[in-house]
Amino acid sequence: MQKESTAVLLRIFIGESDKFEGKNLYQYLTEYLRKNHFAGVTVLRGITGFGKASRVHSSDLLELSSDLPIVIEIVDTEEKIEELKKTFDQTGMIGSALITEEKVKIIKWGE
Repeated sequence: MQKESTAVLLRIFIGESDKFEGKNLYQYLTEYLRKNHFAGVTVLRGITGFGKASRVHSSDLLELSSDLPIVIEIVDTEEKIEELKKTFDQTGMIGSALITEEKVKIIKWGE
């Protein structure tokens, strides 16, 4: 059986070496989101990329980077995403990062 609903996808672009309270930021954020009952999060490690400084970070064996690109995708209701963005402002958790946001359609199959 198929069920459809709408949600918000928040995408956060950081570096693998970014930290918050002594932990890797992506690990801290994953634990925080689970503890606060967000619907879902996926952390993706890029093989290469660059940001506003145009410094390339790559997993190439000849130029092994210790700061590969990380993308954190968070899906939840608009209210929960707004609450999360306020937390980012209040805590400074994210620091300097690019964040994108879009409305998405959620399609669930099965139970």
